[in-house]
Amino acid sequence: MRTQVAIVGAGPAGLLLSHLLDRAGVESVIVETRSREYVEARIRAGILEHSTVQLLHEVGLGERLAREGDEHRGIYLQWPGERHHLDFVDLVGRSVTVYGQTEVTKDLGKAREAAGQEIRYEVTDTAVHDLETEQPYVTFTGPDGTAERIDADVVVGCDGSFGPSRAAVPDSVKQTWERVYPYSWLGILADVAPSTDELIYAWHPDGFALHSMRSEHVSRLYLQVPNGTDIDEWSDDRIWDALATRLGHGQDGWTLTPGPVTEKSVLPMRSFVQQPMRHGRLFLAGDAAHIVPPTGAKGLNLAVADVALLAPALAALLRDKDPALADAYSDTALRRVWRCTHFSWWMTTMLHRSGDPFDAQLQLSQLRWVAASEAGRMGLAENYAGLPIGF
Repeated sequence: MRTQVAIVGAGPAGLLLSHLLDRAGVESVIVETRSREYVEARIRAGILEHSTVQLLHEVGLGERLAREGDEHRGIYLQWPGERHHLDFVDLVGRSVTVYGQTEVTKDLGKAREAAGQEIRYEVTDTAVHDLETEQPYVTFTGPDGTAERIDADVVVGCDGSFGPSRAAVPDSVKQTWERVYPYSWLGILADVAPSTDELIYAWHPDGFALHSMRSEHVSRLYLQVPNGTDIDEWSDDRIWDALATRLGHGQDGWTLTPGPVTEKSVLPMRSFVQQPMRHGRLFLAGDAAHIVPPTGAKGLNLAVADVALLAPALAALLRDKDPALADAYSDTALRRVWRCTHFSWWMTTMLHRSGDPFDAQLQLSQLRWVAASEAGRMGLAENYAGLPIGF
């Protein structure tokens, strides 16, 4: 098999990159370990930055997003006895949209299917080769057990933390930074209308809680729990009781409405950055290059920003024989990566209890400052609603 760009990974980053390349007249083939059904059902992020929404509309992927997405002007910051609304539109002129990553992936999959895109699902033994030459290639085993090969001009790794692409960058070339947080999130999906019009980020002595949503009928909620928590120790009633306590059920007449829990899991929290995001003819995008804790709602949006930069760079390299944007890709992408990594760390450490009473007082002081100061509110709003792609 021969193509211009071989893409490893059919999540949002890989699918969107293929879509953008197609619009620029560049061919691609995608290989993916999981089935299409699995990829489209993965419960992940649900908040789209302003720039992400703009891009999806600009490239013809905004029809269902416009119809079913829920635009939010801001968020609530809360601690016991106080809840403050931060209006992003008033502060920085930008909003965010609640629209699940599962829905973005479905929209991309339908668009790629309509375009006749070659996507090979359920492959195994994927490996990347000859990355330091101008003839890189990808090998894999197809679902029927046949060994296959894709020859390409460029390979792009959109295959997440544990795929072969990140590992293919030699230790002598790469630098990595990691922060593992001493807590996790217990997350649930519930078939119940959200009890809030916009997300609630709550600091509480028992630990952080977040009330999010996926639609007008489905709520997404999280609790801070210790690392290594056994999900079986948390019954539905225990989860709802903890959420009610931390989110302030009864405070100023507000109530949390429980409902049937359809999914629950424990998510460890970490930050990770690997650079450079290019090695020879291999380019990394999304989780293959960086991971952020979900507190700042940045993971999916960073992946979108990566491929929005990478697509024109590859088009210029392959179509126009101009390497300038490709050569600058890693440095350009990493500016935004580190900004979002810092913001995600800042939100996480401001809202999660460490167990240290001194830290708790610092957190409350910081929350009061953010809520009371226009500069504090604007800083949070600017980062949360999203910086321009290419920042």
